[in-house]
Amino acid sequence: MAAVEALKFQGDPLADAVIADLVATGRIDSVNRVLGQFRANDQPIPEDLPESVRAYLVATDDPPDWADLERVAGAYEFFVDDGVHVASVLSFGAMVNCYAQPRPSRVLSLTHRLNQPHRRLSETSQFVLNMMGSEPFGSGGAFVPTVQKTRLIHAAVRYFITRSGEWDVEADGVPVCQQDMLGALLIFSVQVIDGMRRIGIAVTEEEAAAYYYVWRVTGAMLGIPAAAMPETLDDARWLNAALVEASYGPSAEGAALTRDLLDLYEDMVPGKVFDGVVAAMVRQTIDPQVADWMNVPHSRGWTRAVRAGTRLMRALERSEDSSRIAATVLDKAGALLLGGSVRTLTDGQSTTLDIPADLKEKWLAAGTCPASPAANGATSPLPR
Repeated sequence: MAAVEALKFQGDPLADAVIADLVATGRIDSVNRVLGQFRANDQPIPEDLPESVRAYLVATDDPPDWADLERVAGAYEFFVDDGVHVASVLSFGAMVNCYAQPRPSRVLSLTHRLNQPHRRLSETSQFVLNMMGSEPFGSGGAFVPTVQKTRLIHAAVRYFITRSGEWDVEADGVPVCQQDMLGALLIFSVQVIDGMRRIGIAVTEEEAAAYYYVWRVTGAMLGIPAAAMPETLDDARWLNAALVEASYGPSAEGAALTRDLLDLYEDMVPGKVFDGVVAAMVRQTIDPQVADWMNVPHSRGWTRAVRAGTRLMRALERSEDSSRIAATVLDKAGALLLGGSVRTLTDGQSTTLDIPADLKEKWLAAGTCPASPAANGATSPLPR
């Protein structure tokens, strides 16, 4: 654990050097404009970029040498079947668990553009959709540029927060440090699988391991040291308990971010009568103590309803292979939830969700495609 603790003081030297150069030369705005058009894995690197950015994009273009792309592809069928449920748990559980970590929550609160729930949800959903394509690191798709831009955004946040006078590196470590990145990876992988099982979705150990493996490869591309990421799912579960869950605690920033998230989802539900179901879903997906720390409201009636729905979900899962009706009900439930999220998140926002063509084709064929908004490919600019 000493090596993991040291990650609290480690940033991302490769991306950090690029941001330092862009700030020193006053070129962040011009780079934002160019990178806004850089969206596809097989797209040539734009010529009109500073040399530091071009060198960074070349250096971060490929997955690590140890990556087994056949294992990566193995997670694709899992996501085809259960991607809408993955997205549901990401929305209701993973985001709140991120907010339960006081240090990352403080970073989000200090960086205004990152503490907007609609933006974080849409960007996280798009990241996962791109990651779970059939060949996310291949020539098709848009995942590699998404990862590269994400690293630069994290570096920009580190740069400006450490110079804001509101952050003590010696006491708190580096903002968006590698320890926080590792924690987020475990929340979005290990804890998402746990959350799916909490709401009654059956996930095999093989599927869980494949899903974690894709995140591990992605973590390396995001700059997390490979040695810091457990090789096996069992070891990842142990580290999740020892590092992430052990870091959970109450904070004013985390509670405020959670309230904003709940407000966003309650806006998705028509009227006020059903508002309690949102909090009940969050409480079903995460640990009760974390929900208490984040001031997630209690509702006995909706808690009973959600628990009953979970039991129904488990029953439907058990009969899914033999019952076409059960399969349809189960998939539609997840599709409607994610579809509602898409409509809320993209209403009047510059970032829209673009479902990769291969996933969209399979989901449409199965009748479970949640939405097909006209995506403009927009990505978030670097803070300045």
